Amino acid sequence: MFLSSIRWQDIVDIAINSYILFRLYILFRETIVLRVLTGLALLWVFQRIAVSLDLIVTSWVMQGIIAAAALIVIIVFRNEIRSVLQAKNLKAILWDFPQQRIRPPIETVAESVFDLARRRCGALLVFPGREDISDIVQKGVSWGGLISKDMLASIFWQDNPVHDGAAVIQDDRVTEVGVILPLSRRNDFPSSYGTRHRAAVGLAEITDALTIVVSEETGNVTVAKGSSIDEIQSKNKLVRRLEAHLGIGVKPEEAKSKEKLEVGLAALMSTLLVTTIWFSFSKGMETLITLEVPIEYSNRNPDMEIFDTSVDIVTLQLIGSGTLIRSIRPDQVNVKLDLKGAGVGSNTFLISKENIALPPGVLIKKVNPSEVEVFLDARVEKVLPVQVDWVGKLPDHLLLYKAVTKPDRVQIVGGSQTLENMSTIYTEKVQLGRLSEKGSLSVKLALNPGSLKIAAGYGDAVTVTYETKKRQM
Repeated sequence: MFLSSIRWQDIVDIAINSYILFRLYILFRETIVLRVLTGLALLWVFQRIAVSLDLIVTSWVMQGIIAAAALIVIIVFRNEIRSVLQAKNLKAILWDFPQQRIRPPIETVAESVFDLARRRCGALLVFPGREDISDIVQKGVSWGGLISKDMLASIFWQDNPVHDGAAVIQDDRVTEVGVILPLSRRNDFPSSYGTRHRAAVGLAEITDALTIVVSEETGNVTVAKGSSIDEIQSKNKLVRRLEAHLGIGVKPEEAKSKEKLEVGLAALMSTLLVTTIWFSFSKGMETLITLEVPIEYSNRNPDMEIFDTSVDIVTLQLIGSGTLIRSIRPDQVNVKLDLKGAGVGSNTFLISKENIALPPGVLIKKVNPSEVEVFLDARVEKVLPVQVDWVGKLPDHLLLYKAVTKPDRVQIVGGSQTLENMSTIYTEKVQLGRLSEKGSLSVKLALNPGSLKIAAGYGDAVTVTYETKKRQM
């Protein structure tokens, strides 16, 4: 029963939105934005549950939180969103997969760090995680050089103007040097920790970056991430910490297999989530509504007129989710009967689903009446005299003694049965009390029933010329 009610449009709808959700995951999976959007999605789920349980205040509060949070995400994470969407072409957004990050030369970095430590040359290295740190640090000098021992040694050489700042390392390059980091406000540091240590911990506390400090006083190597700060005694330990931070501790083959599994699960979860949402909107929490809809007729033979119908309005019982039912507009529901092939006399039409236009996701439960009888009549023309429809009363001192209509006859088009019993066509009502001694009026013809029409060559109004005279007292 359920599968039979699914249309091909529903399948296309689910497929398109599933792919959009899947692409958003692929584009943002390396950023913190994804985790924030996941949190917003969970809030939306809880808000829908609150609506289904009629928790009015809870639903209203959560809806406001979601709206405000969505705006905050755009403002706070604008750099991450911009970097993802700044693609070279449309294909990169719609189809391509982001290339795997280049493996940095960790061994070279570790050797360079301990070489600097042996020479008591102070250094501060930053390895960003998934979060963007550009709004947190004070921008230094753009560099972009490939990592090597000589380069790192030259950056932190004491006569180099940028040696007191931090060097930011991404992929296999030093992207910036001389960067100023925010200082930590902790007061539990050992006395041997200087400004570099406070800067390293300050950035690690508020981002997911990993920082390495080489002390020029003691020659110790310290690693800070999150709220922890640890001294590293050997090159191998530093290599393992960097591999864990950068997520490259597995072999390339294993990483590729893991990525394929992750992408497949993401595609499956996107499809399941969108299908669930679609089901909740179109099928879940069904609500019944009754509408009275006027019947519209099309493809009537131009040589015939609708003389009478058994009903003019059809009552429809519609069923669907509360969200869809509440959003129905009057112009979205129509009942149309095709009169093609109908003949003079009585014609019976069944009202089926094909005759009723509904918004997607809304179903018909009952139609009353289920059939309509339409009486058609042959269209004829008839010349009828025009009679002014006087109403009201003339002033007491006046007497209407002459009134002439021009034209005094008009040709009317309508059904034969309607015109057969008509001998006069009346004008619209004319108030006698508004007449003066003499004059002329332009008065429209009153076509009753509305199916009557005036033949070509005749206007829809006549001119009434009248004269009055004073009443003899």
